[in-house]
Amino acid sequence: MPLLADFHNHSCLSPCGSLDLSPRLLVDTAAARGIKVLALTDHNSSLNCPAFAKLCPRRGIIPIYGMEATTSEEIHVLCLFGSLEACLAFNEYAYSILIPFPNDPEKTGDQVYVDEEDNIEGEVEYYLINPLDLSVDAIGPKAAEYGGITIPAHVDRSAFSMFSQLGAVIPGPWAALECTRIPPAAGAGGQAPPLNTLGYPLITSSDAHYPEHVGRRPFELDISAEELLPAGPGGEADMAALKKALARRPV
Repeated sequence: MPLLADFHNHSCLSPCGSLDLSPRLLVDTAAARGIKVLALTDHNSSLNCPAFAKLCPRRGIIPIYGMEATTSEEIHVLCLFGSLEACLAFNEYAYSILIPFPNDPEKTGDQVYVDEEDNIEGEVEYYLINPLDLSVDAIGPKAAEYGGITIPAHVDRSAFSMFSQLGAVIPGPWAALECTRIPPAAGAGGQAPPLNTLGYPLITSSDAHYPEHVGRRPFELDISAEELLPAGPGGEADMAALKKALARRPV
C-alpha cells in the first residue's frame, strides 16, 4: 500500500514561519492527518532536525531530514537526507556559504531551534532567507556528496522557483520536481502554457509555514515502510529506495 508523504515543511526556525509550528506540533499534526513519511525543510538550516528525529518514531512517521536551500540564483531546492548525521554535516556546509547578514527578529522574524519539548535551545545569527553561495548547477552534486537527493521546489510558482528565475525547468540530477499542482501550469492563474517538466517525476507538498498548512498537499509514495526503513523504527531511510519510488511517480 502506498505511503502518504510530504517533503516540504517549515518550523519555528524559518523566519517567515509561525513560532507555533515547532517540530513537535508539525509531527503531531502530520500524524493526525495520516502522513507516514515526513520531511522537515527549513530555509537553509536543519537545526530543528535533531528534535524532529526523536519525535517521528513516537508517532509512527518515517523522518526525512533536510532543508529548503536557496541557490545563488534565488531558486529554492529541497535537499533531503535519510541520515540525521549527514543532514547536519550538510547544514554546517550550507551555513558556511550563507550570506553573513545578521537577522533582526523584530523586522524579519525569529529563527529559533528547539528540543522535542519545545524548549528553545538557540537562535540562528544570520538571516536564513538569503541565498547560499552555490549555483543551481552545483547544488545537486553537492547534496549527493553527503548522501542526499535534490528536488527543485514549487517549480510552477511565480517566486523563488525555476520558472520565476530562469523561465524554464533545467536539467539536473533531480529525483523529482515539486509542483503546487499536477499538472503544473506556468504563470499566474495558469495563463501561460503548461510548464515543460522535462519528464521528471512530479510531487506536491504542503510548504507548511503555519500549523493549518500541515498536510494540505501530500502525495502518495509507491513503497512500503519496510522497503523505505529496512532497519525498522529508529533507523535511517534508504534514499536509493526512496529515489526509485519517486521515479514511479507521474511525469
